[in-house]
Amino acid sequence: MANQEIVVRTDRPIVVDATNHIAGRLSSNVAKLLKQGHRVSIVNCEKIMYSGNRSNLIKEYREFLEINSIINPKHGPVHYRRPDTIITKMIRQMLPYDRKPSGKESIKRLRAYIGSPKELKSLEKVQFEKAKIKKTPSNYTTMGELCRVIGWTE
Repeated sequence: MANQEIVVRTDRPIVVDATNHIAGRLSSNVAKLLKQGHRVSIVNCEKIMYSGNRSNLIKEYREFLEINSIINPKHGPVHYRRPDTIITKMIRQMLPYDRKPSGKESIKRLRAYIGSPKELKSLEKVQFEKAKIKKTPSNYTTMGELCRVIGWTE
């Protein structure tokens, strides 16, 4: 009986419009939906917001880009530069990805897109009120801006 409910839930994806959402709060809400068995598609990943000083964000990410292995760069962390892959990794870190098979199954139900693809334009888009920005957008940095600075070429 429980498997039939999951099949009904995963029939059509929940489409989340990520415009003007704070990255961490959006990630935690999406991770919760994935744990419940839903399929989730995130559109407009380049419009996700980071709170904090823009120069500090860029400096921290550039320091992260310098981390690698002395022996072989393949052994160091993977440095993502595209907004959709960065948000996918943020959500993956909030799931039991390395510890349980359910975490790997959950991340397979996630899709992240730059912009909005044609097949998802007709579906109703959801926004999380608790994850939306509270102040003016000038106090935040978009993920697209940050990614362009660190090496994303569209």
